[in-house]
Amino acid sequence: MTVDALLQSIPPLAVYGMVGAVVGVESLGVPLPGEIVLVSAALLSSRHELAVNPIGVGVAAVIGAVIGDSTGYAIGRRLGMPLFDWLGRRFPNHFGPGHVMFAERLFDRWGARAVFFGRFIALLRIFAGPLAGALKMRYARFLLANVSARCVGRAAPPRWCTTPAWPLNAG
Repeated sequence: MTVDALLQSIPPLAVYGMVGAVVGVESLGVPLPGEIVLVSAALLSSRHELAVNPIGVGVAAVIGAVIGDSTGYAIGRRLGMPLFDWLGRRFPNHFGPGHVMFAERLFDRWGARAVFFGRFIALLRIFAGPLAGALKMRYARFLLANVSARCVGRAAPPRWCTTPAWPLNAG
């Protein structure tokens, strides 16, 4: 079986489901290769002989991310700040007291804007949903900021993707 035959045997709904599932679980803070799955699905969608639609890939990623983030919000809302104390003891390099205090200060100062821009910053990406829930941010504000950021993040490719002649030998 050739690689082309293997790729053509993958149903588009399986691709969309995998993208949504991996991105959703990654949005909870579980270390999965969400970006790799998303880029791989986007590359599949660039092959016209395959039935994978790039808009379907983007929609699946946004839906998966929003569901994962909303689940994180619900967990944070239910368990509160003791969740971060427990995570800090278990994973001090990622959820230590300094990390949590930094994220909490950003949320106190910037509110929903911290959720929006936090989607583009590694540390806040992990904390945004659960911390917004633990700090009792209104769900409607969280959801609006979260969905907006996810749509912008999926719709706007990185600058290097749109540069016609990226200098590979620059150094």
